[in-house]
Amino acid sequence: MLNLREVVNRYAKLAGSFGESVALAEFGLTAEETAKLFSALDEDYHISRFFHFSTRQGVRYLISGAEVTHISIDVGIQALL
Repeated sequence: MLNLREVVNRYAKLAGSFGESVALAEFGLTAEETAKLFSALDEDYHISRFFHFSTRQGVRYLISGAEVTHISIDVGIQALL
């Protein structure tokens, strides 16, 4: 399982810049790992306020009870690393 720093680093590499939308499938995790990891992060208020999930075309994952496909992360997350 990835830690927060690893998630943010992988996101930054995939997105090119913070605030851009990235398909959760691009993180290279299994469906179960993706759901478990991002649900856990979404349940932490200090982390989740920087995470923005959306539903677009693509593989859907159940994150905190909602079906989503993409995530964007605010640059402010770096203060938590």
